[in-house]
Amino acid sequence: MEIGVDPVIFTIGSLEVRWYGVMLALAVSIGVLVTVLLAKKEVIGNITQNQILSVGVWAIPGGAIGARLIHVFDEWSYFVDHPGEIIGIEGLGAFGAILGGTLAGVIYAKIKGIPIGRLCDVCAFGLILSQAVVRIGCFLNGCCYGTATDLPWGTMWTHPDSSAYNDTYLQGIWVHPAQAYLIILDLLIFATIWSLRHRIRIPGGIFLIYISLYSIGRFVISFWRENKEAFLGLQQAQLVSLLVLAVAIGLLVYIVRKSTSEPAQVSFVETDHTE
Repeated sequence: MEIGVDPVIFTIGSLEVRWYGVMLALAVSIGVLVTVLLAKKEVIGNITQNQILSVGVWAIPGGAIGARLIHVFDEWSYFVDHPGEIIGIEGLGAFGAILGGTLAGVIYAKIKGIPIGRLCDVCAFGLILSQAVVRIGCFLNGCCYGTATDLPWGTMWTHPDSSAYNDTYLQGIWVHPAQAYLIILDLLIFATIWSLRHRIRIPGGIFLIYISLYSIGRFVISFWRENKEAFLGLQQAQLVSLLVLAVAIGLLVYIVRKSTSEPAQVSFVETDHTE
């Protein structure tokens, strides 16, 4: 499959409007909208719409900062010589967005007394869908591509402005569409946690299952993604995946054990909530 899409939709003077930026904005909008709708319908817990929006004011910039920081760390050898390019949106790390946004949101929720476990569960659905939308932007932009392959679904970016085409050694080379793999992964995770939304009754359980499944999937898919090795033959994303998976499983075991000793606190259908 050849992709000849121009990553730039149009230009206004020196300003470029790119597909990646549009998809990023759409992803943020979808993430907030889905979460707000779930809060309105009280699919999980009794988190109010106002609470979601107030958390979003903190979580969105927190996610943006985290996404950029992890990308800068991954490409530190480049940015140490180009410090003026550290601030930007061209180059974001998904794990940084998840962790940065979660940390900022949790801190705000803690300050305001919003139930953190149920909040994270509601946000998990919007988060994973927003990740899928962002990967569409990666696909159109030609970034985050995979390693060379001779499989029938191998992909080649042919537009001169695409990131893959600019890596001259990839010109004329079929590669794994790693972005598409990640989109499929994200949608499968959404379907899984959606099917579990009324079965997992421990606050925080849905979110931890989501982050665990994503960590496993990201670790595996990274074997087919073009990126430099960081340690022991593994990429930075794979090392982060293992760390996040270990923490998520540890927390999941903790809250399950805690719920068995405090059964009155395990239900998602409690009617009380904190404004």
